Amino acid sequence: QVQLVESGGGLVQAGGSLRLSCAASGRPISGYAMAWFRQAPGEERDFVGAISSSGGRTYYADSVKVRFTVSRDNAKNTVYLQMNSLKAEDTAVYYCAARVEVYTRDRRYGYDWWGQGTQVTVSS
Repeated sequence: QVQLVESGGGLVQAGGSLRLSCAASGRPISGYAMAWFRQAPGEERDFVGAISSSGGRTYYADSVKVRFTVSRDNAKNTVYLQMNSLKAEDTAVYYCAARVEVYTRDRRYGYDWWGQGTQVTVSS
């Protein structure tokens, strides 16, 4: 089992930045693909970005490409989401997720472990 805890959410003005962290415990995440999702009120949970187990490959939703960056530090068992140029439409609860790495599998699906989420609110 992998336990995931997100942190770093908060209230920020449009155009600002936030850095979310996802601390994992229970197992080393070096063998796990990691991802970030978000869910706005009344909407479905959407894929934001993902990173391969080695950190060598990253993947992003079109809506956040260029503005957001996913990174990981396997030595610290932590994954990050750097969010720049934030917009009001980025307001959501952000979730970290993990799955066993399978390079051929679509990065948007198949995650077995989830954090509890952290709220990000962007004021316009």
